[in-house]
Amino acid sequence: MPEIKILPKSISDLIAAGEVVERPASVIKELLENSIDAGATTITVEIMNGGIKFMRVTDNGCGISSDDVPTAFISHATSKIKTAQDLDGIYTLGFRGEALASICAVSKVDMLTKSEKEETGTHYCIEGGEEIANEEAGCPNGTTIVVSDLFYNTPARMKFLRKDISEANAVSATVDRIALSHPEISFRFIRDGKQVMLTNGKNDIISTVYSVLGREASLSMIPVSYELDGVKVSGCITKPVSCRATRGQQFFFLNKRYIRSSTAMAALEQSYKNSVMVGKFPGCALDIEVDPTFVDVNVHPTKTEVRFSNEKLIFNAVYYACVNALNSLDTRVKADITQKAAPKYTQKPLDRYSQLKMQEKPKADFWQKLTGGEYKENINTFSDSGSDRFVPKKDDRQSLLSEFYKKQAEKKAAGPGKSENVKEAPAELTQEENISFSDGVKASSALSGRESETVDIVDEENERPPVKLVGEAFKTYILAQSGDKLFIIDKHAAHERILFNKLKNSSMPSQYLFTPVTVNLSKEEYSAVLENLGLLKKAGYTVEDFGIGTVVVRECPGVIEGGDIAGQITEIAGYLVESKSDIDTERIDWIFHSAACRAAIKAGDTTTEYEMQRFAEAVLNDESVRYCPHGRPVLIELTKNEIEKQFGRKQ
Repeated sequence: MPEIKILPKSISDLIAAGEVVERPASVIKELLENSIDAGATTITVEIMNGGIKFMRVTDNGCGISSDDVPTAFISHATSKIKTAQDLDGIYTLGFRGEALASICAVSKVDMLTKSEKEETGTHYCIEGGEEIANEEAGCPNGTTIVVSDLFYNTPARMKFLRKDISEANAVSATVDRIALSHPEISFRFIRDGKQVMLTNGKNDIISTVYSVLGREASLSMIPVSYELDGVKVSGCITKPVSCRATRGQQFFFLNKRYIRSSTAMAALEQSYKNSVMVGKFPGCALDIEVDPTFVDVNVHPTKTEVRFSNEKLIFNAVYYACVNALNSLDTRVKADITQKAAPKYTQKPLDRYSQLKMQEKPKADFWQKLTGGEYKENINTFSDSGSDRFVPKKDDRQSLLSEFYKKQAEKKAAGPGKSENVKEAPAELTQEENISFSDGVKASSALSGRESETVDIVDEENERPPVKLVGEAFKTYILAQSGDKLFIIDKHAAHERILFNKLKNSSMPSQYLFTPVTVNLSKEEYSAVLENLGLLKKAGYTVEDFGIGTVVVRECPGVIEGGDIAGQITEIAGYLVESKSDIDTERIDWIFHSAACRAAIKAGDTTTEYEMQRFAEAVLNDESVRYCPHGRPVLIELTKNEIEKQFGRKQ
């Protein structure tokens, strides 16, 4: 049997440090909690290279006496608790006595500290758990701790760290959460020599949100203050109209300690029921104050998981606090219709661009888009009708068809050239759209008003019955007949599959945005997007870093041009946070699916007869359009025989 031995202190400290120090963000969290427990009102955090090479936390708290400095770096040394009974009511953020010991075991630490009672401060240096220096030094009241070369003596841990920008974003997220939990403290965050966040410390949660999450987030917040059965809930929540596609801006605190609580989250979202769109989630910064004896925070070393003695009490307090705030402070959305004074200018002759702009026709419908050359070539054949924009004038129809068949006869007489299986319809009829008229596909002539003419362009060897539009039901389902079959097409599901196929087959080019779109993200979302810029590029999005917590979108897939690009990027960012273990192929498919779903025509949208005709032809002549990306069928097929059986015409 192997001999049992006690591990050396150097090895046991490294093992214990792994439970507390996972990355630079873990170090910053522990040091900030110590500063807050020390009564600091001003705290400065500075990092370099994501915190791997350099971290510094400075506070104006009570400091540490010179005699206690070496003791503070011993495992399980703490001033927060003294007896086992103290664990039943923990009022401080830290209490385990493992933070400093774990940090110094895997890094190089320099400390400058001075208590108010002492005339001089103390400089203490420790590396890998070994004391290097302990001497007097001049410094102000408070404590400054510098942590450098994290994991320098544990290479196995070092290789699991992410890129500097990802680690820096994780540190930034930690500082944000702690700043939101303590609006009475002024926090300053310096990243690679640049100040990126500063709170005023005036105990105003809305101004703190402004400093941490930005102006847009602060304007969407309403304050919360409520107490029920000894549980006090304070902070702020977003207005229903400003809810986001992810839960990235939900922050819950218990006695000013950041926690993850499914109970509080469920209560928050339940309070918004029937007030928020499906797929949208409210944001919040809520502090739940409760008697410490009713909660156990000694569950996990990170102290983000807690257990309540009465979950129902917490749920009710959060729920009614949010409902009360929404009912009393949320207002209807108001539109700004005030007309601004027109700028004074000297009238000049219109340039050529302005003249052409005034002559432009309405934009294409959801199904068709023309290039500039096609538009110029066919501008004289467009109808003046607002709804049927692609309709040849009645007087031109016969001449167009005659010209087409004349060309077909000339090609046939000229001998073999292009494949005879492909019959090209004139541009005035097809508008060079993405539907391929090959293998006997029939092109319907444009419909005007209530006319229902069809022109069959078929392959003599493989004739297919034409597609005839029957109508539309509930502004959702297109009814079309082909031969002895009746088809009921879900236009949203079918359009979604068509767009998804185009994106996946790279037949839908990206669109360069004339005005780039900036998107504000949470720190986790921001980090996930920056880590996946290459993936987004493959999906048709050109995204760049625009600053702390903000990205700029310069290109997007053509299908969502003019759509809610900011909402799309926010949704993708939330997905990237949750899908780190998924392979790239699955994630790209998800992005394509999301874009197609947003861009597809919606149930209830008005569709012209011409659009429905073209749509039915596209769906029925493409065998790959069977199910939408969600898995729902895009059409239902009814044969004439089945219908006649229902009416008793056949047995």
